[in-house]
Amino acid sequence: MKQPKVAVIGSGFGGLALAIRLQAAGYETTIFEKRDQPGGRAYVFRDNGFTFDAGPTVITAPHCLEELFQVANRSMNNYVKLVPVSPFYRLYWEDGFKFDYSNDNAELKRQILAKSPHDWDGYLKFMAYTKEVFREGYIKLAHVPFSNLWSMVKVAPQLAQLSAFRPVYTMVSKFIQDEQLRQAFSFHSLLVGGNPFSSSSIYTLIHYLERSWGVSFPQGGTGALVNGLVKLFEDIGGKVYLNSEVDSILTKNKKVMGLNLKSGSTLPFDVVVSNADVGHTYKTLLRSEKTLAATRKRVLSQRFSMSLFLIYFGTNKKYSHLKHHNVIFGARYKELLADIFSRGVLADDFSLYLHAPCRTDNSLAPEGCDTFYVLSPVPHLGHDAIDWQSTAPIYADKILNYLESRYMPDLRKHIVTKRYFTPLNFRDDLNSHLGSAFSLEPILTQSAYFRTQNRDKKIQGLYFVGAGTHPGAGVPGVINSAKATSSMILNDYSGPTVPAGHFPEWESLA
Repeated sequence: MKQPKVAVIGSGFGGLALAIRLQAAGYETTIFEKRDQPGGRAYVFRDNGFTFDAGPTVITAPHCLEELFQVANRSMNNYVKLVPVSPFYRLYWEDGFKFDYSNDNAELKRQILAKSPHDWDGYLKFMAYTKEVFREGYIKLAHVPFSNLWSMVKVAPQLAQLSAFRPVYTMVSKFIQDEQLRQAFSFHSLLVGGNPFSSSSIYTLIHYLERSWGVSFPQGGTGALVNGLVKLFEDIGGKVYLNSEVDSILTKNKKVMGLNLKSGSTLPFDVVVSNADVGHTYKTLLRSEKTLAATRKRVLSQRFSMSLFLIYFGTNKKYSHLKHHNVIFGARYKELLADIFSRGVLADDFSLYLHAPCRTDNSLAPEGCDTFYVLSPVPHLGHDAIDWQSTAPIYADKILNYLESRYMPDLRKHIVTKRYFTPLNFRDDLNSHLGSAFSLEPILTQSAYFRTQNRDKKIQGLYFVGAGTHPGAGVPGVINSAKATSSMILNDYSGPTVPAGHFPEWESLA
């Protein structure tokens, strides 16, 4: 069988990972990227010597990254260096309580016993539970495509046994009694766009994944990891075209024919893989395909994740008391998340993630300076209640004032550069439907088979990779989506004897 020519729309982690796998298998693969840099959400801003990673900064499951280099017969060490981050996160609460979440079991025990002595035994039981979820939900299923209902039915008993139908917070509360510790061990689903009070408890696996493999950061920032993947792809013959926004996916007789670019070019391809947002793909890129009317309606009617408001700022002063990853809980937890996910209200209070990468890599700021970004989860644009054009500067000031009053003394007079990124930027710069930051919300009825399929059922040659398809958002999620999607393409066009690049040593690491 003739090997197809493949186009990948978007150069996010999912698109890059899939392109590397296909190019390494001998498929002629080309990536088309809308922006002037690769990386998608993992964009990089630079200003006055400061380097700001715009998107993901928590790198976990390094083995899924190492696989990408192994399938291309390369060593990751020659392209990018990952360094460990410890503690994984420092967590702060309004009453002054702090908690360092790390891989140091003795330190975790000390902190939990000091806060709530009876919760240590509960935490050990919680860890045992997350280990089982990790084995079933990540090791066995994260890289496996769910192409039909039977594939979902087969795993339903395991998922039911693990109480996948229960929310993250509910399962954490089964083991942990102290409210602040419940928050400490349930916030992880927010990292993939999910509300802990509605996301499936399958996402508690993130806790065990971090405890197993740690949290890392690429030397030079997340952008250095993107550049390493791009170099790998190009070293094995792949091509990346920047400033090349796709206008539409061409189809004929229920089959992919190629791409139309915004520049006016029409390019023939046998296979198109969209790493673009699934809502944007069906609504805009496939707008002329009448066969997909029902699919388009279903995808656009699903629940999309929250959006984010981010401020990138550099200071001419070091704030060395902060850790690399800082999570700041506001006075409310459940009610604030209801405002964000359900009510569409921009609340007066907020919870924040503060990234301080110079704790790990001083090269990201001029000498004696610090680089930061602060992130606030906010409602997506589908709620249609917030005028971000007028609200953004007011909201930014409110966040900076809060940081200054509680965590970063004299912050305002030490800021030398700043910019912010709103849900409008997610919509306009990243083509995210409703300005969602993580595509489809990770609830059970939008997971696995019920998520956007890795392969479209109606259009031959059309595939998906990234946060909107199985297994979901987050760096390990989108890299595993590439593994799932590439295995389908290889099997569809080269037969089932082509290996998907599975490395059995994952089992022993679990």
